[in-house]
Amino acid sequence: MSTTTSSEMGAMGRILLFTEEIKVEHSVFALPFAVATSFIVFSGWPNDWAFAWIVVGMVSARTLGMAANRLIDAEIDTRNPRTANRGIPSGQLKKWHVAAWGLVSIAIFAVAVSQLDSVAWVLSPIVLVALIGYPYAKRFTWLAHFALGTVYLIIPPATWIALTGELEFGAVLLGVAAMFWVAGFDTIYAIADLKVDREQGIHSIPAKFDIAGALYSARGFHAITVTFLVLSGIAFDVNFVYFIGVGAAALLLAYEHSLISPNDLSKLGAAFFTMNGIIAIVFGTIVSIGTVVD
Repeated sequence: MSTTTSSEMGAMGRILLFTEEIKVEHSVFALPFAVATSFIVFSGWPNDWAFAWIVVGMVSARTLGMAANRLIDAEIDTRNPRTANRGIPSGQLKKWHVAAWGLVSIAIFAVAVSQLDSVAWVLSPIVLVALIGYPYAKRFTWLAHFALGTVYLIIPPATWIALTGELEFGAVLLGVAAMFWVAGFDTIYAIADLKVDREQGIHSIPAKFDIAGALYSARGFHAITVTFLVLSGIAFDVNFVYFIGVGAAALLLAYEHSLISPNDLSKLGAAFFTMNGIIAIVFGTIVSIGTVVD
């Protein structure tokens, strides 16, 4: 079957392909941490406009990160059978198309942040550096999963600062939980590219420690996630509903890890995409509801 080239594809086709490339629906991984933090800040439903700008800023920042990832990793993706059919390697998108959408995302992010506390505006370049810097990490260190985790580490503190101009210690603890959660599921995801990564000299925990080591690492990271979720709740002095959310997340994480083993990776996709989306939504929803019924 032939692949439609960029010159044969209309503008709308390229836009639809780009949204598929960046997996817009996977914003669900990050949004619940921003949403839950917003609800905690306001001890209930947040200011409508501020909340809307938080969501716009989150989605645009993630879009920028994915665009940067696709651009920076284009050559790596071309040599990987799993990713060779992506837009740039397959010729369906030009690099300048993706770069342009990345620039548009920066502009939207800047507008969103400008509507929030001025401290957030001053600190916003940190977010951009973390987003653009992540794809380079795997070229140098097997701890690259924490480069992605750093993006999520920023989310709760950045949300708190954007809404209040100040920083709450509980938000930092929640950010640490998010970082280890992401490092864990990114470690699981990297198992799919273990062989290719070793051939290309790409660094990852699976490439260094093999599948069993990667799975044990991911379990350890997720145990740390649950620990910091509990510590964050204590620091916030929230009600019992928050801890129900933590318990639900812990059970779902345990189920996620039960889906895969070194001898059976058939459900790797479900463990990464489906379960992590569910975990994020369940935790964010329960925590947000808890602030309303407090």
